[in-house]
Amino acid sequence: MQNFFKIRAEKQEHIINAGFQVFGKQGYRKASVGDIANAAGVTKGMIAYYFGSKKNLYLYLVEVSQTRMTQAIKERITPDVTDFFEKMKIATEIQLAAFREHPALIKFLNSIYFETELEVVEDIKQIAEAEDNRFNRVLLDGTDFSKFEPGVDPHLICKFIFWADYGFMTEMMESDSGKVMSLVAEFYSCLDVMRKIFYREA
Repeated sequence: MQNFFKIRAEKQEHIINAGFQVFGKQGYRKASVGDIANAAGVTKGMIAYYFGSKKNLYLYLVEVSQTRMTQAIKERITPDVTDFFEKMKIATEIQLAAFREHPALIKFLNSIYFETELEVVEDIKQIAEAEDNRFNRVLLDGTDFSKFEPGVDPHLICKFIFWADYGFMTEMMESDSGKVMSLVAEFYSCLDVMRKIFYREA
């Protein structure tokens, strides 16, 4: 796979976007290296040269889709941001920016969670769990827990919001582009409601 990192960044992004698009639409089993190569404007042999197998390419895309987002969030959430729900809003802004840059990314991420192919399902689980742990650390490290009501477990709140965020992203994927910002506003309103429920009264 090292040969892939030697080609120019623009060509890398073409292949990554093509992978998001084809795997996201067809799933792991039905997607072919040939389809991805055609979508990326390269030969099937080049994909094989860069990654060795369809599985290697797929798992690389799973990792990229997870780690890039977490890294971008980590860079934006500076030590002076200590409010949990403010961190969630920043994370949402970064997700939106990533989806604008990679339009097929939402469908690919959704396909990951429904993938059942035994050849990759355990690998997906391991990558996702590791990235969830990193994401939770970004959200929880430096957070002002004194704002929460007694007995509230921030780790459970992370999982609860993750479920809500997944529903939000699914609805956004199924909506036309003109409705995206209204969906974002609704999601932020939901975060504000959760803030009132889980935080102590000011």
